[in-house]
Amino acid sequence: MIQKSSMKRQLQSFRQRLAFLLLLLFMLMLFRISVQQFHIQGSSMEPTLHNQEYIIVNKAAYLFAPPERGDVIVFEYPLNPHENYIKRVIAVPGDVVSVIDETVIVNGVTLHENYINKQDPENPYPSFRNHIVAPDEYFVLGDNRGDSSDSRDWGLVPRDNILGKATLIYWPFSADNFGILPSENNVFANVH
Repeated sequence: MIQKSSMKRQLQSFRQRLAFLLLLLFMLMLFRISVQQFHIQGSSMEPTLHNQEYIIVNKAAYLFAPPERGDVIVFEYPLNPHENYIKRVIAVPGDVVSVIDETVIVNGVTLHENYINKQDPENPYPSFRNHIVAPDEYFVLGDNRGDSSDSRDWGLVPRDNILGKATLIYWPFSADNFGILPSENNVFANVH
């Protein structure tokens, strides 16, 4: 009788360990599918993100909702899908966007972007006006406007190219914001 009881406990212990390992494996797979690391290379997103920082990208962020104005996204570069870029969404499908010198206007509202590095006056971008963002496409800009290749150069980002939303800087760690990327939704509050 004691032997049967001992075997029962061992079997129960084995089942618990197996269940724990299977749960752990499932969680790791889920994490791997929904989260990705990204290494910042270059200064196009300064001052928000800096060269050589590592961030976490939430690949599940847009499964049930589309990207919003102000989101910092990682996407496959439209001209070379083997290369990933990171930029800020400025205009979404149906928006009318204009860039005139350093001024960005979305749906008639001038954006007051406190998160950008001003453009180098010696290296201005050509202005364009009243560009309507097509369905399933996004207009993106780098925060460092004078040192960013973005929608002003190569056009809109197709929805299918978007890999996820940048959510956390994990290296180097910053104590002032605990690595969390600030939300800039207030910049777009009046854009409808």
